Amino acid sequence: MGKEMRPDLNTFSHSKTNHVIVKFAVTFLLIGFAFRLLISDSIGFSSVVDTPATKDTKAESPVTALPSEELVSDDSGASESQASHTGKCDLFIGDWIPDPTGPFYTNASCLNIESHQNCMKNGRPDSGYLYWRWKPQGCDLPRFDARKFLQLMRNKSWAFIGDSISRNHVQSLLCILSQVEEAVEVYHDEEYRSKIWRFPSHNFTLSVMWTPFLIKADVYEDMNGVSSAEIQLHLDKLDEKWTKQYSNFDYVVIAGGKWFLKTAIYHENDMVTGCHYCPGKNLTELGFDYAYRKALQLIFNFIVHSDHKASVFFRTTTPDHFENGEWFSGGTCNRSVPFKEGEVDMRDVDTIMRNIELEELDKATSLGSGKGVSLKLLDTTRLSLLRPDGHPGPYRQFQPFAEDKNAKVQNDCLHWCLPGPIDSWNDLVIEMIVNGGKYR
Repeated sequence: MGKEMRPDLNTFSHSKTNHVIVKFAVTFLLIGFAFRLLISDSIGFSSVVDTPATKDTKAESPVTALPSEELVSDDSGASESQASHTGKCDLFIGDWIPDPTGPFYTNASCLNIESHQNCMKNGRPDSGYLYWRWKPQGCDLPRFDARKFLQLMRNKSWAFIGDSISRNHVQSLLCILSQVEEAVEVYHDEEYRSKIWRFPSHNFTLSVMWTPFLIKADVYEDMNGVSSAEIQLHLDKLDEKWTKQYSNFDYVVIAGGKWFLKTAIYHENDMVTGCHYCPGKNLTELGFDYAYRKALQLIFNFIVHSDHKASVFFRTTTPDHFENGEWFSGGTCNRSVPFKEGEVDMRDVDTIMRNIELEELDKATSLGSGKGVSLKLLDTTRLSLLRPDGHPGPYRQFQPFAEDKNAKVQNDCLHWCLPGPIDSWNDLVIEMIVNGGKYR
């Protein structure tokens, strides 16, 4: 595993000859940091709420927002067109390292952030989670080049297909691209879960399609996750919401997972064959893993045998970071810095899901290799696991502690603040496009 890169603060201590020079240099740096801090106090993230949209492509980086002892960042490769190699590169294994340059956008310069992910507007007081970047093992991952991406995608169409995490992902992409061109929303469904945008100057179309299981499902749940009946899940039928439109897309990012953990009744051949977590129903407990594997086999089979050859990225499951409970039982996520590799393990359910994903994707890519199918792994699980600090937590709602600082509120430790760690997922996507997926 790659080790976190830290500045060598002892480099100068071995030379008494340079002592005076060093004192002068340190004094100069401290003055510079103090000046930058004064400037950042007036334009930092914490005060951004409803200021007019701007075209700032970079947020100021207050020194106080960086983790203690980490005032220097290795930013090599950030402006290159592709990853610079230092040996064998694995884009999906590495460390989060300090990045004082900060994100591409703010919640003021992007108008596409949904309220539940607008952590700064909702009153999150800290901003240190914004100043990290993903450093893969064996290479440097460039920052997303929005102008280059839009040029590459001229006259193309993209679709993000999946649940609310896919919607979170597409919002990140919209925010990054908006620093070059604002998208125009041209469609939304009744619940604003599925949407379509166009970038007129590039004739580029971007869609998000909400289909939490990717297969046919009858869901009886409101926007707050409250169910009135068990989900009816058809394990042998795909959701036509996305399959009927699949041929319209040049690029597809597809993902699922978390919804399969919910209570559900399973149907195959128009018959009830079992369930997951349905006590009192006198049905065979088949388990979420059974259903998830069946679903992925159906999905990949459709992609491999489709006459339409889109470039497909399959994104792996997203771990949550609830501690001391779950989302419905008081779970929280109050951490303010990333984990280091080795400090945290995946939960059993995430390990099971990811293993199923890797196994079924491997079968599909082998089958599709001779059919001209472009099916690539976008493995965001491990790098996301290391970011417990990037979730809205209680700040999924506006100013949750304004009236009572001890108020008990529901925490969101699954979705991601915007800006936030999820922006790195798009760095990975464009790198895989530029390099033709040669890492995997």
